[in-house]
This record gives sequence, C-alpha cells and structure tokens, in this order.
Amino acid sequence: MKVWIDAAAGGAAIFGLTPVERLLRAAGRVKPQPSEILLSGGTPPTGVPADLPVRQRMEQGPAGARLQNYLAGAGQEPVLVLDGASLVDDRLIALLAGQPAGLCAVDGEGEERTAVLLTSSAAAGAFSHESRDVPEITEGLLAAGLLRPIAQTEFPSFIKHLRRDLPFYLQRLPDADSAGRAERFLFHSNYKGSTDFLTKWVYPPLVWRLTRLATRHAVHPNLITLVSILLTFLAVPLFASGQWVAGFLAAYAMSILDSVDGKVARVTLTDSAIGNLMDHGLDIVHPPFWYFAIAWGLTGGDVAAPAFQAAILLVGFYIADRLVLSVSKWRWGYGLHAHAPIDGTIRTWIARRNTNLVLLTLGYLVGQLETAFYLVVIWQGLTLAWHTGRTLWLLRTKPATR
Repeated sequence: MKVWIDAAAGGAAIFGLTPVERLLRAAGRVKPQPSEILLSGGTPPTGVPADLPVRQRMEQGPAGARLQNYLAGAGQEPVLVLDGASLVDDRLIALLAGQPAGLCAVDGEGEERTAVLLTSSAAAGAFSHESRDVPEITEGLLAAGLLRPIAQTEFPSFIKHLRRDLPFYLQRLPDADSAGRAERFLFHSNYKGSTDFLTKWVYPPLVWRLTRLATRHAVHPNLITLVSILLTFLAVPLFASGQWVAGFLAAYAMSILDSVDGKVARVTLTDSAIGNLMDHGLDIVHPPFWYFAIAWGLTGGDVAAPAFQAAILLVGFYIADRLVLSVSKWRWGYGLHAHAPIDGTIRTWIARRNTNLVLLTLGYLVGQLETAFYLVVIWQGLTLAWHTGRTLWLLRTKPATR
C-alpha cells in the first residue's frame, strides 16, 4: 500500500502536532509499513520518523489534479488518500490499510467536512482534476460507484486497554476553534470506560491542563512515567518513617501523573510497548510496597503488631484479586470490568490504589489512620470476594472467546 497526503490543505495543530505530523505517525504504525508516503504540496513537517519512506513534492494546484498525477504512476498498489487538514482515527487508517481498494469514510459538514479513502490507479480518471480537496475527490468517486462508505457497524470499536467502545472518528481542523474541540474530544476519548472515582470525576481538570502543558513542550510520556516511578518509591520511606503528609503528597502526585502519561502518549501517538510496560507494571507492583510501608510507620517496625499482620493479609488479598482478574483476560480477551455496565459501576468504588488512598487520607485527617488501614483490609477482602463470585458466575454463563 502507498499513502498520499494532501499536505497543502493546511489545518490547525492539536496537542503540539500539525494534522500532517499526526497522519505520518499514524501511517508509521501500520503493519506492514507503507511502501511510500507522499506529501503533496505544503511545507516539510518536522520530526518525521527516519524509518518512514516519506518524500515530498512541492507542487501546487487543486488536490484532484495532484492526486491524478500521482495515481498515474502508482502502479497496482492500493493508495490510501488522506486529507492533511484533518484528524483521522489511527485505528481507521490501520483498518483501511488491510483492505482492497474501493473504501472510504466521510464525516462533517461545510468547512469541517472531511474524508479518507482507499483507491487505486484505476480510479484516476473517475474524479475531476478540479476537485479542491479530498472530500470533493471522494464525492466524485462515490458518484462513479468506485467507493463504498464504511459503516460504523463494520468497525471494531472496542478498545481493550481502555475497556470501552469508541466509534471511528474524522474531524477537519480548519481553525483554532475546531482544533480546540478536537483536543477536548481526543482527551476524553482516551479515558477508560471503567475506572475509579478519583480518575473519573476529580482528576480530569488537572490532568487536562497537565496534558496540554506536556504536549505544548513536547515532553515524552516515558519521562512523565519516570517521574511517576520516582514519586512511587519516594512515598515508601516517607510512609515507613511516619511522614504522612509528605507521603500522601507523593502518592497523590504519582496517582495524577499516572493519568497524565497515558493521555499524553495516546493523544500524540507516542505510546509504545516499553511505555506500557513501565506504566502498567508500576501500577501492579507498587501497592504492596506502600501497604507494608504504612504498616511499618504505624507500628514502628513491629512485625508482630496487629497493623503489620493486617498488612500481610491486605497484600494477600491484593495478589489474589489480581490473579482472579487475570482469568477474564485469559478467558474472554478483556478485563472483568468490561463485561457489563454493573462491572464498570463496581470498578468505580472497589478497593484499588486510589480508593484506598482516599480512605487512608480521611483516616489520617480525623486522627484514625490505623482504623482506616483496617477498613482498607476489609474493603480489599470484599473486593476479592465480589470479583471471585462474579468471575465464577461468568465462567458458568458466558462462552469463552479463546
């Protein structure tokens, strides 16, 4: 497959990237990699990945004439045609890349109407060379019967790591207002379908500002994750030495950055296997260290004290809960909290890091931190019981997908 991008179309930047730069990143994620990516017109973008087969023609004229000229020498390969003034769902680009020519997607009205299409050299004479942009080219090919629109029902909309469905999207970005709406849309679209109440309702305004700040200054998400890791381990000695205020501040800062790094990675298409490993690995591994550190701070290091014994029970519940949750991913290919609305609702309040942090903070504020610690142990045990019962029920009633 080859890719043709109307780089002369312009378009406002979102999250520090021009539409053309985003399209190049999205095209670079396609497997197998396109044999050629041509930028037609416009100015050369910055930060083009060195391993992409990108070249640019500094040509002028209507998009129709420029595309016809390209298709005439494109050979037999399908050509993915992208509007360089648009935000195009990278999942849609990946889907089209694996299909035969003759498909398109169209969305928007007026100045914000946009399109993406997969065509071939055979269609070169079927649209007007006077077509101003990719949407007009698409309309011409639709009228000629050489394209079929993709329906949302044909699109695999479930995003496993976000535990949610998200239809594919196309948005043209002719000005700052449309770009602002696109940024808001992308930001909220990259929230998980089920998460805790802090992440869902409390953190978003702050995470929004930090995400915009990070993307404006081109801060890589892995750097944010690294700071999050440092704060995670800083909280351990603070808790263990009874420096509760400093410990909770480090813990909440880590918790907030844990939302920011994922958002920055996804809205800038810089998420990677190593980044996901750092982020999700940290989420799984660190809670036992915090729980034992808090117990140490509460007991002065007396491992025989009730609070320390409670920490052992808490960590046991936590590990068992993680094992139970892994059954759903193994059996059905997605997390337990994505099965039904009730599972997503329960996820908002179950014993996880953020929920436990709030309970412990409230306990500290009223002078009952140790009592709050015991409540966290009980809540973690009840969470394990619910997940176990729910998993057993689904194993009996829901067919496996693997």
